[in-house]
Amino acid sequence: MSTLAINPPALGGTRYKEVKSAILAALSAGEWKGGECIPSEKRLAERFGVSIGTLRKAIDELCAENILIRHQGLGTFVSMHQRDRHFFRFFRIVRRDGDKAYPVVTLVDFKKARASRDVAAALGVETGARVFQFVNGLALHGKTVLIEHITVPEAHFPGLTETKLRNRPNTLYNFYQDGFGINVVETDERVSVGLASELESAQLGVEVGAPLLEIRRIAYSYHRSVVELRVSRVNTEEYEYIGNRPGGNEEK
Repeated sequence: MSTLAINPPALGGTRYKEVKSAILAALSAGEWKGGECIPSEKRLAERFGVSIGTLRKAIDELCAENILIRHQGLGTFVSMHQRDRHFFRFFRIVRRDGDKAYPVVTLVDFKKARASRDVAAALGVETGARVFQFVNGLALHGKTVLIEHITVPEAHFPGLTETKLRNRPNTLYNFYQDGFGINVVETDERVSVGLASELESAQLGVEVGAPLLEIRRIAYSYHRSVVELRVSRVNTEEYEYIGNRPGGNEEK
């Protein structure tokens, strides 16, 4: 077992944050995998040298952030990317009548590349670092409405191939978790307007230069470690982007 520990007691009631950070460090180190039960609160409190109350507050925050999940009578488990809950947590494109649908995903392009300065800055890697770049087309209700340009660091995804990506049996974030031990727990998204490229024109059935909704997403694993840059272009003729509702539950 890892011997990750925390610092001496902190002032101002922040001790639980150090415990939370230590648990995240253990998760990052792969001590507990997705779907596994973490040790009991008593064992963790002893390990970190804190009270049960302090330990529980740290776990409460991790559960609220969907990193851990409590199962009554069974214990606390590391969250898994379950199809419904996690897919609609991160996928926000719906038809204007409010209907949510799972997209049919087609891999359009896949290649190895070197990170440009902008891509390197977004991913937190060196300029020129090896990356994988791939393009997905997503069809909703039988029509392609979204093109995703995705870049991931090769260092996080050793052995990734076009065949593995094309033949993955589940969602992309499930694939990251099952194939590479990477659990996406948070994303930042910025929305703007982009113009259709020739590829997007052909895939989406719009004119080159036509305005499209552009969504730039950075995906993070534990400790806000960047694992993916994704730039999506959406034909909003029949679809729209739904953000978080204040006080709402984005897991729906």
